[in-house]
Amino acid sequence: MRRIAKYLLVAAGLTGCLLLGAASKDRLFDVGKNFEVLANMLRSINFFYVDKVDSDKILGAAADGMTKILDPYTEYIPSERMAEFEQMTTGKYGGVGSLIRQRGDYVEFSQPYKGSPADRAGIRPGDRIVEIDGESAKGYTTDKVSSLLRGDAGSDIRLTVEKFPTNERQSLKIRRERIAIPGIPYYGMVAEGVGYINHSDFTEDCSADFLKAYEALKAQGMTSLVLDYRGNSGGLLQEAVKILSLFLPLGSEVVSTRSENADNTTFNTQTPPIDEQTPIAVLVDSSSASAAEIVSGALQDYDRAVLVGQRTYGKGLVQSTIPLGYDSHMKLTTAKYHLPSGRCIQALDYAAHNGEGMAQTIPDSLIREFRTSLGRKVYDGGGVMPDVKVEPEYVSSFAVVVYAQGFVDDFLADYCTRHYEELEGAIVPTEYHFSDEAYEEFLTYMSDKKVVWESYANRLWREFKRAAEKERWEESMSTEMAEIERKITNDTRDNLLLYKKELQSIIENQLVSRYCYSEGATAHMLGSDTELDMAIELLRDTERYNTIRTTQDTEKK
Repeated sequence: MRRIAKYLLVAAGLTGCLLLGAASKDRLFDVGKNFEVLANMLRSINFFYVDKVDSDKILGAAADGMTKILDPYTEYIPSERMAEFEQMTTGKYGGVGSLIRQRGDYVEFSQPYKGSPADRAGIRPGDRIVEIDGESAKGYTTDKVSSLLRGDAGSDIRLTVEKFPTNERQSLKIRRERIAIPGIPYYGMVAEGVGYINHSDFTEDCSADFLKAYEALKAQGMTSLVLDYRGNSGGLLQEAVKILSLFLPLGSEVVSTRSENADNTTFNTQTPPIDEQTPIAVLVDSSSASAAEIVSGALQDYDRAVLVGQRTYGKGLVQSTIPLGYDSHMKLTTAKYHLPSGRCIQALDYAAHNGEGMAQTIPDSLIREFRTSLGRKVYDGGGVMPDVKVEPEYVSSFAVVVYAQGFVDDFLADYCTRHYEELEGAIVPTEYHFSDEAYEEFLTYMSDKKVVWESYANRLWREFKRAAEKERWEESMSTEMAEIERKITNDTRDNLLLYKKELQSIIENQLVSRYCYSEGATAHMLGSDTELDMAIELLRDTERYNTIRTTQDTEKK
């Protein structure tokens, strides 16, 4: 009975959340009625179903069903997932501080964080974990090893590792610490007078790291700044407000949240700015979302920066975490973000599903015009449009699949073993190049490997052949079709040569990260970053920068 009562209490919590701010007696009646039905269903299933049921799974399925019809950000978080959720929002966890990967029957360290307990213990990429606390780790998955490596800060874990590349066994005792995944993984000077801050995540206290990076760049003579929010999916709203406080006047409205069922809230800068003059270019792309859109959009609305790149993702929904009892929670969408100009950046309308249950984009007829502080036109209904649009660089899906299927990491394990002495201590991130001769070694390594991949052209070709057969064209076109099929065949070696440039870049980045940490890999990638080059060029052209910032409207779509 106590077990059933637990799930009824959680169900009551789910329903109680809906009661908050309910506007009418009819709605209160509907919610109460549906809660009674849900409670009776849970009770009946537990007492009368023909077989024994798992109440956790039943409740999870019910919660998933309720949240699925709302939006992809509303979700039920059972107690066993709270540690994962806390890490996602704070960027902190108890552990040894390293990425891991599966290789054969064992899990190996793939990238220790610089200065982490694993790093200080001498762990290097490729070190294989063979025992954990005296137990063989053979056959362990990455999930199992990850759960064992994590634990309370201050606790110890004993590992036996086979060192790369010698396979010499080494016993280690590592004390776990509170690991903070940096929200600012890299900053530095990228040109004379031009500072660069890579902001990857809005985790807890990232604004303090941002300020440290800014002050360090100022000390190095920074006179203009590039902020990189590409790939930043957002995070904590208060961190976005703190960062905007560095560049906007005290008391400036930077974002408001609005809802039909709760009070509207306005967020203003709380501290005097440290810099209202330094020219800023902000890099954005289609993966810049939520808090990243708030920072970039607010800077645009106040004409404080020029945005360069692609239109952002368009996530203008606010999530609140609500306790449900028994350490379970719900992440619930409770409002929409509105930028200082008044525009909402949300791109999809989840309340207006089409006949197939898909969310609808905002139609052109409903997109509205807003104005920045200096009167420039900006628009709602689809993320933040950059001031300087840049076509995204094409990335071959074949190259991505080769990497995702583990071929690059496996090759590098072999390559670094054979070239250990010449690579150790010799890689300079900003100068390293994976040569054509070295790429021949990769081709040799891949000669007996099967890459599971089908090109978009091949998929279209299969559709065309079906249509040709249906329309009875195949006989009259057989010669031409055979020639086309020969040319678009999915031959692995041909594709390895066709997409050599992309694959060389991936191999370079992974190799640099092995010897120079993630900071080195970022520094290496910036050397061939065309969008960064455009931002630097823009900041150097003061007249063009100021013209765009003060007079140029953004595009509507």
